[in-house]
This record gives sequence, structure tokens and C-alpha cells, in this order.
Amino acid sequence: MAQSLFLASLDPNSGKSTVAVGVMDLLTRRAGSVAVFRPIVRDADTASGDPVITLLRDRYRLTEPYEASVGVTYSDVRDDADAALTRIVERYHALADRHEFVLVVGSDYSDVAASVEFTFNTRVAVNLAAPLLLVITGYRKTPADIAAALRFGVAQAEADHATVIGTVVNRVDPADADLVKAAHPGTGVIVDDPAIEAPTVAELVEAADATLISGDPEVLTRTVGDVVVAAMTLPNLLTRLADDKAVILPGDRSEVLLGLLAAHLAEGTPSLAAVFLTGGIRPEPQILDIVAGLDSRLPIALVPHDTFDMANLVGDVAGSLAAGGQGKITRALEDFAAGVDGDDLLDRLALSKPTVVTPIMFEHSMLGRAKALDKHIVLPEGAEPRILQAAEILLRRDVARLTLLGEESAIRSQAAQLGVDLGRAAILNPGDHEIRERFAKEYARLRAHKGVTVEAAYDTVADVSYFGTMMVHTGMADGMVSGAVHTTAHTIRPSFEIIKTNPEVAVVSSVFFMCLEDRVLVYGDCAVNPNPDAEQLADIALSSADTATEFGVEPRVAMLSYSTGTSGRGEAVDKVREATEIVRSRRPDLPVEGPIQYDAAADAGVAGTKLPQSQVAGKATVFIVPDLNTGNNLYKAVQRSAGAIAVGPVLQGLRKPVNDLSRGATVPDIVNTVALTAIQASRTD
Repeated sequence: MAQSLFLASLDPNSGKSTVAVGVMDLLTRRAGSVAVFRPIVRDADTASGDPVITLLRDRYRLTEPYEASVGVTYSDVRDDADAALTRIVERYHALADRHEFVLVVGSDYSDVAASVEFTFNTRVAVNLAAPLLLVITGYRKTPADIAAALRFGVAQAEADHATVIGTVVNRVDPADADLVKAAHPGTGVIVDDPAIEAPTVAELVEAADATLISGDPEVLTRTVGDVVVAAMTLPNLLTRLADDKAVILPGDRSEVLLGLLAAHLAEGTPSLAAVFLTGGIRPEPQILDIVAGLDSRLPIALVPHDTFDMANLVGDVAGSLAAGGQGKITRALEDFAAGVDGDDLLDRLALSKPTVVTPIMFEHSMLGRAKALDKHIVLPEGAEPRILQAAEILLRRDVARLTLLGEESAIRSQAAQLGVDLGRAAILNPGDHEIRERFAKEYARLRAHKGVTVEAAYDTVADVSYFGTMMVHTGMADGMVSGAVHTTAHTIRPSFEIIKTNPEVAVVSSVFFMCLEDRVLVYGDCAVNPNPDAEQLADIALSSADTATEFGVEPRVAMLSYSTGTSGRGEAVDKVREATEIVRSRRPDLPVEGPIQYDAAADAGVAGTKLPQSQVAGKATVFIVPDLNTGNNLYKAVQRSAGAIAVGPVLQGLRKPVNDLSRGATVPDIVNTVALTAIQASRTD
């Protein structure tokens, strides 16, 4: 039977979503198969989807379809509470039977009285045999109010025969946090974070039934810290602007709109969240032409309401965690981790040791290890939006110290338009930095045998890839991650010239970590070497085995071919056979099998027929392909057909770590690559 935890809030607007994300983050580190279940959802969410379920399913890649995570609607409860409860229990068990742990998120107090709803939640928890984690809000409450609410909530839950496993007070005034913690040992205390509760631009656009007429849709997830109504002249308005403010502007004030855009784009002035043009008045075509020519990402939305109504409407919009994108979720996780003892909560749940390794568990492990190492990673593509968004996540979660390369004003302007906080990142401009001359002399020394002069090197090291690689070479950084914009060759060529390979390694190669639903496999080399010979193939196998060990995967190496054992002949299979013998001679302790076909390496049933005595067949963890054509197609086929998550390519064999991103890399891809680069850097200390 699955273990479970029921999140129940005592009152509306408790910020239960923040706690749900924090708890799910903990669970996915420890439990192999996790699901989310909501006993009651709003009737309106039946078609659109409950935002909490959607958020958790998307972020943590939960496998169940949305419908399997829903119990009943409020209408069902009002019509017949007992029948609704029976339906909830049935649907819960149908879900729980397929998973190790189910996080149950109680209802949102949207349709009935709070006291009645809390009692129904505790009744559901009892019938699901789920211990209760009680969440109350500390917003605008004194420490005495909080103490009274905790006493009442725990007493009421226990009177309803629920088991309270813990309590969390959310949105506590930071000035009262220490006092509340001291008064309630063991209770989680999460301070109020206005950025979590603030609405996003997208939420204001939706609430106002507005139409976006200019700007970047990606910026709509930016939170709005405050609003200002532009009912004054431009000079007076400019003194009232601040970062993350939205401006409500009458649609016929085109001259003010152009002034706001100019101020938004100017260096050293506040970065606005959005401009809302009221009255349904669209600016004149010539004004819109100027707006388009300024190439600003600032969202400008046309609102059908007048200015007064729009100002009132904005005040009524509450922000949701689900709509805030990666930035809000990262803040929520940071706040949860600071306020709740996660290890203590997991200990209370007494989770058994997992028997599988899920993609989320693998990623958590990487991030945790990287955080403990405190490495310094350089990111040459400093102004790329995905790099900036990943940098904020990495800095907030203390995964690594970061240096971004590029023109500082351009990087900070781009970050401001995205609403990204780069407060703890270092920024260097390779083109005019004093270090450039020192790097030029060192690069000329390294490449003197190629006739490189200091003058020529001075131009070369201004390139961000060369500058970043020189930072790693000289110890200014522990590793480098690039490739979101640049080609693979542009990213890794400098490392071949400057960092070079480990003495015991003949060739630089790569692996992908293929994260399947219940395990992690290693595929190499799928990105670097087109057609390695037997010696190089053996070298790739040994490097891949070491990389697997470094990241917690026990290496059992399969040297892949179109033939298994001694059944085949031909140049290609002979190469694999020779490479296998080289691996055995160099590392007699390493389990290796080859040549072997993929099915015999991965499937125990096939292995029992083809190689019944093998230590590797049927349980291989490291798969070495004979050439790049095979490898690239293999990892992409598994990625697409099996729904695997491919982490990489991870370069191996260099004396210091440099890793290449694909140009389609997502923000999570970049976060993971920086983390694994930090882990690799620990090996070169």
C-alpha cells in the first residue's frame, strides 16, 4: 500500500501551493514513484484543470493523467457528501495502488464555510488513512493569533480522529518569525514573500480581458510588484517608477507611452513589468511603428476598461504560484527550505529506502552534491535569456558560484526585462577587461609551437569561448558551460587547445545520462567522435565507466554491436571485439561484455538465451556505441520513444571540465549541466 500525506489548510489563502511544491520536492528525492491527488476541485477547474495538480504534474513529470489525480467537485460534495466521500476513497486507492507515495492536497475554501470545509478535509484524511500536515496562514496575524490558530487546528483535527504529523505556518511577518519559531518548536515557519503572492503580468492581462499589442510573451510570467496610474506629466511620472512596476496609462497618451518605453530601455533606470493602455484606445499606427522599432520586450496590453476601473481591478487580483514560471517556483522552494526542516518531515513519514532511481531523484542528487561543493562555473553566453533564467535558479539554490561573460549593460538590461535577479553573479566583459592581456600572454605561450604571437592571441582571447576556457585553465573558474547559442565546435575547440586531455586518456568523448522511469543509464559516445578505432573505443568505455561511477551509477559496460558474442564477423564487429579485450586488459575489475546487441545487454530474458553466464548481459548500465551515427540515433530514439530524459552531452577526458549545451537546451537542461560540471570539477581539485 502506498504511503501518503494529506496537506490541509485551516483557512483560505494559506499559501498551501508553496507548501505542496516544497513537500513534493522532498518526496521526489526519496520516493521512487510519486503521485498527487486532490479530493475536491472547483467545478470551474473540471475543464481547465486544477492549477495545483497541473503545476506538480508538469514540474515533477508525474506520469498519471490529470483525471486520475481528481476525486470529486464541490457540486458533488454539496449534492451528497457521503457519496462524494465514497467516490474520493475509491479514486484515491485506484491511484495509490500504482505508486509508492501519494501527496494529497486538500481543498481551497472557495465554495463553502471554512469550518465546514476543514472538517470535511479531516474526514477525508481519516478515510484515506493519511497523516495530516496542517497549514495555517500567518498573514496579518500576531504571534498570539498564530498560537491560537495552531491550537484550534490541531485540536479540531484530533477531535475528528485525524493524525497530525506536523504543522506549518506560512506567510509570517519576517519581524515575528524568530518569535514564532521559538514558541512552536518543530513547526515550520515560512516568512511572507510578497513576490510569491504578487500577480504576474499574464494574470493581470487575463483578469482585465486585455490584448497584448507589443512585447515578448515570455515576459508575461514576470511578477508585478506594484502599479502606478499615469495621471500626471511624464517628468513627474518618471520619479514614481520602480523595478517591476506596471503602469496604467490612458490609451490616448501616446507621448507618455513613448517616454515610458525610452525610460524602460535606458541604462540605469527602472525596468517596468508592463504597460496597460486603458479605454480600449489603440495608439496611432505611426506610434506603434516607433514602438516596434524600439524592439522592446516590455509587454504593452490594450484594456477595454477605463483607468479607474482598471486600477480597482488590479487590486483584486491575487497571484498564483502556478502562473509564475520558474522564477516564482524557485523562490517558493527557497522559502520552504529556509522555513521547514525537510529531513525531519521525511523522518516522521518514515519513508523506506527507494529501490529505483527516477529522473527527478537523479537531478536532485546532482544539485545537492553540487551545492555542497561550492564550485565556480563560467557561462560565456551571458546575455542569452535561458542562461539568465537558469543563472537565477542556480544562484537562489546555491548550486554554484557564477560568472557571466559579455557586456555588463547588455546583460543587466536583458535580465531586468526578464525580471531576473543577478545580484550574486559576477559579470566580466572579455573585450575590455584587464585580464585579457594576461590571458593573451598565456595563450601565446601555450600555442607558441603553432606560431601564435601575443598580438594575435590578444584578439583570440576576446572571444567568449576562449576567455571562459582561459578562466578555467588559470583557475579563475572551476568549469565552463556553453553552447546554448554557439556551436559545439565553438564551445569545445578552445578546450582542446588550452585545457587538453588527461594524461591517461587518449581521446575526449561524451556520455548522455538517459533517465528512464525507474533507472539511469549511460550512453557513450553519442556526440563527439564520428568513428573511433578500437583503442579509442576502449578509451571511451573506460572514461564512461568512470563518469558513471562519479554520478552514482554502478558501471556494467556493454560494448554494442550488431552481433552478440562470437556469432558475427566483419570489420565493425571485430573492432568492438578488440576494444572489449583492451578494456579487460586495462581494467580487469570492470564488468564488461562485447560485442553484444542492445537487446541482450538490456533485457534479462534475451540475455538468458544469448549469454547466460555474463555479468553484464541483461543488466548493463553503460552502453558504448561503435560510432557517432549509431550513438546519436540511439539516444534520440530512446529519448523520444521511451520518454527518457537525456542529460548531456557530458564531456569526459579533459583535465578540467567544459560542457556543451545543445542549442535547443531548456532552462532545466542548463541548470543540470552546470550542476554536473561542478561535480566533475571536484575530481580535478
